[in-house]
Amino acid sequence: MLLLSTASFAWYGLHRIFAFAKEAQYDWIELVLSKKDFDYWDEDYVLKLSKSFNVPVLSIKAPRKWMNEKVVDRIVSLWLKLGVQNITFTPPAYRDSNVNWYLRYLSKVKRETYLSISIENVEPKFILFVIPEYKDASLTQIKRVTGDSALDLSSIDQSSGFDILKAQKLLWSSIKNIYFSDKYGPKKWILPGQAWWGTSHLPLESFLMKLKAVSYAWFITLEISPRELWVWTNEKIINNLSFFKKYYTKHFK
Repeated sequence: MLLLSTASFAWYGLHRIFAFAKEAQYDWIELVLSKKDFDYWDEDYVLKLSKSFNVPVLSIKAPRKWMNEKVVDRIVSLWLKLGVQNITFTPPAYRDSNVNWYLRYLSKVKRETYLSISIENVEPKFILFVIPEYKDASLTQIKRVTGDSALDLSSIDQSSGFDILKAQKLLWSSIKNIYFSDKYGPKKWILPGQAWWGTSHLPLESFLMKLKAVSYAWFITLEISPRELWVWTNEKIINNLSFFKKYYTKHFK
């Protein structure tokens, strides 16, 4: 199931994002929450847009900061209203004092709601070269929190010899969402298929074919940099979204 992430449309309002999804013929959306996007937290407004454009919100991504049990409950209320199938959370940062929402509360919510609650991998970064920027954030650890995971391809550090195919193999049975984008050196969230001869810098074509071979049936979410999507040019946005749909169909669907 191919979803379009609202994170790819920074600087646009939610109404325009749904309009772009509809025009480019994307059937579903992932709502990426942040503290400043107030409309995204208004379940009645989001539901009204979803019904108006006939584009359901199937997934939600929680904010990376300011998380606690109350925010988790607020996000779950969005799930109840919108009929979301998956919520993705990011491991807490090293400086976060409250980690109970992550280590204990998420698994409790999953048991009580039977909702798919995924933990997203993050790029391995260190403070003063030794302290991990995120707590309990290795692929093995995120898999254990709720039993569900989300794989962000742009956050896999290939310099260590660990590529996206190995990450998929390690997380396989737990993956409920794949954040799909290309990566080239330090440049992340690139539109796939824009390298040479219509291919990608990462082995994305092989990755999609591998998913197809093992009958992967959960979400693939296009999440790329707004600048890579050319958000200042409406025609270019639609062309890029249409290009990726063809790319996805060719190698996976």
